[in-house]
Amino acid sequence: MATKPYAILLMILPVVAFAQTHDGSHGSTVSTYAGEETRLIKSLSEQDLVEIAQGGGWGLARAAELNGVPGPTHLLELSEAIGLDEDQLAAVEAIRTQMQTDAITAGERFVAAEEALDAAFQQGAPDAETLERLVMEAGEARAALRLVHLNAHLLTLPLLTDAQVRRYSVLRGYSDDPCASVPDGHDPEMWRNHNGCN
Repeated sequence: MATKPYAILLMILPVVAFAQTHDGSHGSTVSTYAGEETRLIKSLSEQDLVEIAQGGGWGLARAAELNGVPGPTHLLELSEAIGLDEDQLAAVEAIRTQMQTDAITAGERFVAAEEALDAAFQQGAPDAETLERLVMEAGEARAALRLVHLNAHLLTLPLLTDAQVRRYSVLRGYSDDPCASVPDGHDPEMWRNHNGCN
């Protein structure tokens, strides 16, 4: 049975981590977290808090974005280059508006849950039952926030043509432009039509 890529990664990571921290030198023992102890909520930077408060994506929709399912925010930024018509534009704008509203609400819940977890450690060490409850609440809140962003990507996909999805991928730097050149053996006109180049 073939080993899955993530299984290989899980086997390699501890070796890489060991090599980075046990290189035989007498380097610094200062934590990479140094300075973060002054954060309002230790698990979230000020930049994180600002993005979440504004309903920003915070990287939560990568599973969709990097697998060819465009999101409303970047579609609107690239609307002219992608060739969104008036109906598409209105529909994408509506999805983005709803996504941002829902993300702000879900983000407030997530930040509150992280704040409660942080506070529990500031007050000492929480007991096992309290810790489990707080971690589960924070995890559920993060999952709800992620769902808002991923769902917005799903809602945009049926609005687009295949050519527009391909163009989005090119413009975002995820794939090469099929319109830049016609491969040997292909009819130029058919190739351009198939790839939405005309």
